[in-house]
Amino acid sequence: MPLDDWSVASPLMLVPTLFSLVVGYLLGSIPFGLVLTRLAGLGDVRSIGSGNIGATNVLRTGNKGLAALTLVLDLLKGTAAVVVGGVIASHYGAMAGGLGAFLGHLFPAWLSFRGGKGVATYIGVALGLYWPAAIGFCLVWLLVAVITRYSSLSALSASAATVIGLALMGQWPLVIFFGLMTALLYFRHKENIARLRRGEESRIGRSKQQT
Repeated sequence: MPLDDWSVASPLMLVPTLFSLVVGYLLGSIPFGLVLTRLAGLGDVRSIGSGNIGATNVLRTGNKGLAALTLVLDLLKGTAAVVVGGVIASHYGAMAGGLGAFLGHLFPAWLSFRGGKGVATYIGVALGLYWPAAIGFCLVWLLVAVITRYSSLSALSASAATVIGLALMGQWPLVIFFGLMTALLYFRHKENIARLRRGEESRIGRSKQQT
């Protein structure tokens, strides 16, 4: 979605923008990892591995196809929230919808506000708002993953690089927006950060808890 017109929002846009936030939250709070594993007869994904509902933990069920589908759906719900929000309330609705989706994935009300780490949904929101940011995120993630084999460090590095890249391109409204999402992503990865500091974080391809 092109974000080239940042005229001052009318007070009349407040209600539709807030509505976009709510719609985004509802979309983002759909726990695809939990739903898919239960439908596949694999039980509650929260009872294995890290207890997370995201694709990384779904992969620990041994079903790679289901993990890939979880990743795609968690990504697309972020993009869908941006698109729907944009239809409701233009640029501001798009951002509100994207933020709502991210918050919904991290803190779903139906799961006692214990959701995923948000990496796939972060990419999906970026894809909807400013696709070069999504491409940049994925490239940095892959580079760090190849070098270090830490999934969590890859996500942390990619999100920080996204904010820096947007600042270098002068996309200041998006710098603030993705700065907020990056802070939330870091918060949800606080246990991973602690393990990285202790040298106890599991590397990609090993069986200990990651993201």
